[in-house]
Amino acid sequence: MVEKPYSTYNEKDVGCKLPTGADNGFGKQGGVTMIKDRKIRVALVGLGFGAEFIPIYQAHPHAELVAICRRDKKELDACGDRYKISKRFTSYEELLLDPEIDAVHINSPIPDHGPQSLAALNAGKHVACTVPMATTKAEIKALVEAQRRTGKVYMMMETVVYAREYLFARELYEKGELGRIQFLRGSHQQDMDGWPNYWPGLPPMHYATHCVGPCLAILNKPAESVVCHGSGRIREELISKYNSPFAIETATFKVRDSDVVAEVTRSLFDTARQYRESFDVFGSRKTFEWQQVENEEPVIHTKGLPEAQIPLRTKVPDYAHLLPPEVGRFTTKGVYSKDDEQHLSFTQGGGHGGSHPHLTNAFVEAVRGTRPAFPDASASANWTLVGICAHESAMAGGTRVEIPVY
Repeated sequence: MVEKPYSTYNEKDVGCKLPTGADNGFGKQGGVTMIKDRKIRVALVGLGFGAEFIPIYQAHPHAELVAICRRDKKELDACGDRYKISKRFTSYEELLLDPEIDAVHINSPIPDHGPQSLAALNAGKHVACTVPMATTKAEIKALVEAQRRTGKVYMMMETVVYAREYLFARELYEKGELGRIQFLRGSHQQDMDGWPNYWPGLPPMHYATHCVGPCLAILNKPAESVVCHGSGRIREELISKYNSPFAIETATFKVRDSDVVAEVTRSLFDTARQYRESFDVFGSRKTFEWQQVENEEPVIHTKGLPEAQIPLRTKVPDYAHLLPPEVGRFTTKGVYSKDDEQHLSFTQGGGHGGSHPHLTNAFVEAVRGTRPAFPDASASANWTLVGICAHESAMAGGTRVEIPVY
């Protein structure tokens, strides 16, 4: 086992430009204990959406999926039998006591993200967790402090910053084709009726990292303050659980050390809209706009052309070449043999832009020490806090709220 503090990393170590450098604008993810002399032993927690990652870990050349965890023993055993995983836990606490497990990938319900991630870090495990990082400022602060204290990797598994559309937009920016970034916009609209019981009435901005994350990732800078307004009203029976009345919340946030402002829109209930996660980059030379509806192509707008020629539909390439070939095959299709087996979140999101093998690979390589985690604890905290603070702003009639820095 080799130890190397992130502060010694450079672009050669990472293998690319540092959109997530050791000492980035979000803060430092402290010295991390690396594992390079063997495969990373991973346990997967939550087997609904989480099961989408099992074949990817099993195929990865530097990882092995050694355990799974689910409260329902019947479903746990069905999954374990299908993928030939012998080590199975119905108790998360028992899983964390297993010394064989190096890392946990958490796909539990939203209220469990903070407590389970914190327990795993304190148990000496590296942590990957689906979004959002946590649901309160106190939980987020505790997680940032625990990562620094334990020296373990923490990575929030934000799909959009590994989706092919985002990777394409970032590539255009890094090549200079977009010119100066002038404005950023994201949206995430979804109908959550019929989802598990912690979803009904959830404030839209409490689950906003899919649209906040890409805006901050491309600039590699954190948000410093946010203004948000709520619009419309959801059904009365939905309001009572979180005391949040708004059908849609729209926020603008200032980016630290930048003249760029970003705008994001989020809806969860009582709003007619096909599922959409989107990210637009307005540049001085070119603008990238995410497709409006499923099965369309994004649009590139080019300055200086005749008016009719400014917009052009553009086919976005796949980025499987950035991955080990063993997992690159998962960028263009799901992990199951039948389309109707995919989890609804995967189906609605158009396969999340081929992001799942990128996320898996990024986490494994962060634990190996070949690249920094992205987003790490500091960036994950900032992206999640934008949404929490945005909802505070909306509930206060649109007052500006400063984003805490932990």
